[in-house]
Amino acid sequence: MTVTVIVLDSVGVGALPDADAFGDAGAHTLDHTLQRAGTALPNLSALGLGNVEGVGALPPSPTPKASYGRLAERSPGKDTTTGHWEFMGVVLEHPFCTFERFPEGVMAAFDARTGRGHLGNRPASGTAILDELGAAHLETGDPIVYTSADSVFQVAAHTDRVPLQTLYGWCEAAREILRGEHAVARVIARPFTGVPGAFRRLGEARKDFSLAPPHPTVLDALKGAGRAVVGIGKIPDIYAHRGFTQEVPTDSNEDGVDKTLRAMAARPDGLVMCNLVEFDSLYGHRRDPRGYARALAAFDARLPELLAATHPGDWLLLTSDHGNDPTHAGTDHTREYGFVLAYSPGAPGGALGTRGSFADLGATVAELLGVPWSGAGSSFAAALTPRA
Repeated sequence: MTVTVIVLDSVGVGALPDADAFGDAGAHTLDHTLQRAGTALPNLSALGLGNVEGVGALPPSPTPKASYGRLAERSPGKDTTTGHWEFMGVVLEHPFCTFERFPEGVMAAFDARTGRGHLGNRPASGTAILDELGAAHLETGDPIVYTSADSVFQVAAHTDRVPLQTLYGWCEAAREILRGEHAVARVIARPFTGVPGAFRRLGEARKDFSLAPPHPTVLDALKGAGRAVVGIGKIPDIYAHRGFTQEVPTDSNEDGVDKTLRAMAARPDGLVMCNLVEFDSLYGHRRDPRGYARALAAFDARLPELLAATHPGDWLLLTSDHGNDPTHAGTDHTREYGFVLAYSPGAPGGALGTRGSFADLGATVAELLGVPWSGAGSSFAAALTPRA
């Protein structure tokens, strides 16, 4: 059996009850995006996305093709690592560290490892800070360091000034430094190219250096039981490359769908898991609802291919890891429910309700694949009963 999980990064479906504590009261990535852009998503609607509690911008289907519901995040965060770790059974008690500026001791240690100075060291949009500091970087060779409301230490460098492998080495050094009280979730290499006024980030060469999950995940359980675990896109980075039998990089949502289809065609006995990051990186953080809607429509247009690639007895699970409402104030993620749609040919659609944790997803994957899992999460596999 193959279970395929596709994470539509940041496609949240409404504010969680504690969203006000995060400054996110009233956020709803899906509804606000579609309302602003007037976009229809016929294939996602047919699966039952409009049937999910709290979704108002899509019509409910009278006969949804998938089981549908929403996931409440238990961990105290709203970032990629927090959401994905919880998917696979790691529920955090405390949020990851975030910084307005990294302490002098951290930056001095980083400078000592690079042999250079640094530029920035503040929260910033990844594109705006290139416009602001890219020319100075080209002149000095000093890396641009920036963060956000997420738990990240991002290092940008022009490929003509700093070779990729050098940039990756700097990020590995930062990962070693950022431990203990300074343990950010991810150090991210952000290579770019171009000339002042026309800099361009190289998404395909981005590389994340994550903390390792603090205890075994569903991925570890699957691999340990001899199942295939294929990570597509940034998925392996998020779990510090632990628990995978195959890793497949991508450079766009379209490339991610293409490579997921190729992985599904091989029919591995296990899990195929893909993250489609551009909803978040290109449109949510940049507060571009029309671009976000175009990306949703583009995925919706590819959905029939994914359904056709799901063989009888296999499962396709679509979900989201947090929100990033492009109509909300600021540029940060938003604290929202994730949605879940579960499809298998011949299986009836039905309501899964509001699940108590993102970890229910991983527990369900484990049960579907017949692998014992005693960690966080309550499986909803029993509700996914195929027709006789």
